Amino acid sequence: MDVTEKIKQLLEQRGWSAYRLAKESDLSDSTIANIIKRNAVPSVTTLESICKGFGITMSQFFADGELIEVNDKTRDLLDCWSALSEEQRDAALILLKKMNQK
Repeated sequence: MDVTEKIKQLLEQRGWSAYRLAKESDLSDSTIANIIKRNAVPSVTTLESICKGFGITMSQFFADGELIEVNDKTRDLLDCWSALSEEQRDAALILLKKMNQK
């Protein structure tokens, strides 16, 4: 999938308009319109802004698998996770799995 198609797919998944992406990315409406309507390939800097607007990293953008949106709470969780020992991570994972059981 090319960059433009990926952007269109992410817009569709979120139910966003090009206008909303422009606002979330701090880019002009015309920049986003050129990418979407004219299949213009964005610069790396523009793509970084678009990814930031979507709340994903560049590696997530180019990943083939499922995307996980990174927001402030997710970042906080990952920062806390990183500080845990292996034993603490195992215990936290057990707790989270139990919390998700229905």
